[in-house]
Amino acid sequence: MDVVARMEDTEPFSEELLSAMKRLWADSGVQECFARSNEYQLNDSAKYFLDDLERLGEASYQPTEQDILRTRVKTTGIVEVHFTFKNLNFKLFDVGGQRSERKKWIHCFEDVTAIIFCVAMSEYDQVLHEDETTHLSDLSNLLLQTPPLG
Repeated sequence: MDVVARMEDTEPFSEELLSAMKRLWADSGVQECFARSNEYQLNDSAKYFLDDLERLGEASYQPTEQDILRTRVKTTGIVEVHFTFKNLNFKLFDVGGQRSERKKWIHCFEDVTAIIFCVAMSEYDQVLHEDETTHLSDLSNLLLQTPPLG
């Protein structure tokens, strides 16, 4: 809920800005570009927010649970979360997927007995930010085919 708390100081969109954003999103050229968004980097929640500009522009706007879940902050470094489920201790690592972040992953694999590799279904046909000839699905396959460590 820190996200909501930090919004207290923000102002609603001006009518002029809201109108301009709606016109831009409705533009056929923008829609054609959006239809090809797998060919460049675009947040997969862009359509969700752009389709709902009227609600987002209301002076009384408060983010819904779905709004919060659809926000995206690029992971840099390694975020580690510890939790227990059915008397088993788990460590969950959220690692940045950018090439510069991948070399940090090796430190997550000490004393590991299982790996669950999660990939967003919405990104299967998107290209890498640093290599527009490689699809994210290809990278996922390459990572999973890496020989065992140690």
